[in-house]
Amino acid sequence: MFRVVWTESAAQTYNELKEAARKSLKARSKKTKKKASRQEGLFKQVHKCIQLLCTNPRHPGLNTHAYHSLVNPYDSNGKVFEAHVQQHTPGAFRVFWCYGPKKEEITILAITPHP
Repeated sequence: MFRVVWTESAAQTYNELKEAARKSLKARSKKTKKKASRQEGLFKQVHKCIQLLCTNPRHPGLNTHAYHSLVNPYDSNGKVFEAHVQQHTPGAFRVFWCYGPKKEEITILAITPHP
């Protein structure tokens, strides 16, 4: 198990997605709709991706691979990785992360739509 460390921007994005999903769920429950909204589904997918990263960063469903356009904040020679939150979706979300700063820690650098 890895412990998650968040950058300020990643934590802010995660909290914004969480709040949008909460508001959508509240509005949906007032209208007694059963189908979850896009915001709810997106947050659920991001949350699951983070959980999988904590337990197994090489989980096949994450399609984790090195991403060369970002610099590791802890080690200039260290790698930054990209994990897929969604696939086959226009503007699919990705989680960018790296190992560190300490052993058994993963730092979430960003949560963004596919660049």
